[in-house]
Amino acid sequence: MCIAGYTLRDDMKAAAAFLLVLCYLAVSQAWNCKEAPQQYPALQIDAGQGKVVLTDKNHNAYFLSGSTWYRLGSYSLKHVSVGPAGIWGVDTSNKVYKYVAGNFLLSNGPSMLQVDAGGNGQVVGVSNSYTNYCLRSTFASAYRKVGSLTWNSLSRVVKYYSCGPLYGCWGVDASDRIYFTQRIIPTTCGTSGWTQISGSAKMVEVGTDGTVFTVNRQGLVFQRTGIYNGRPQGSGWTQVSMCMKINHVSYDLGNLWAVTTSGLLFQCTH
Repeated sequence: MCIAGYTLRDDMKAAAAFLLVLCYLAVSQAWNCKEAPQQYPALQIDAGQGKVVLTDKNHNAYFLSGSTWYRLGSYSLKHVSVGPAGIWGVDTSNKVYKYVAGNFLLSNGPSMLQVDAGGNGQVVGVSNSYTNYCLRSTFASAYRKVGSLTWNSLSRVVKYYSCGPLYGCWGVDASDRIYFTQRIIPTTCGTSGWTQISGSAKMVEVGTDGTVFTVNRQGLVFQRTGIYNGRPQGSGWTQVSMCMKINHVSYDLGNLWAVTTSGLLFQCTH
């Protein structure tokens, strides 16, 4: 809709700018947040290897280039992930796709609510019953809709999964409990066992460098502290102050990307 040359998108951007001014006035912290390029209303975002992708509430997938979001493929997706295994997504019918040569190709195998391509070449996913699966790196990297895919079942049942290439994977179960495994072997999908971590979250995201962030049911964001080679699970949590409730986050190369519950996008740096 356009009235006298003024669009709803202009109105949304003006509202976002106003809210950001309030954020600057109200919040003083280690993270400096600004308005990111908007693809309104955003639903979920994922960053990895310098790339940023998202899905919006209309179930379209996009890729960020400069300050512009470009449509990825022609399928309706509710979740998309980017990483060493490529770009993978899940549609509104829980079918899994891989992005190949300019469009998403349907893959065979179990239905998924969410997939993650951020590990060391493997792809992990969460099924309708919160059963977890792993696609070995050899299958994930070579898949181009030729032959069948074999997904390995994983022992830990979680509703949201995220992996990094350095320090393993994190998950959140149906009761918002947080779990960590130091290693998933990408060529076999074998794990090193799971450890419950203190805290509560509805989603968790792992960066390429092992940095971990969570979002809880109240829309608050937390960063895991004390992560290093000798203690990959970290030692505590610190809140990342945001002046709006957050629905989803992702982190890569010093940039924390946040989607608010209203569908606005923030980009935060130290």
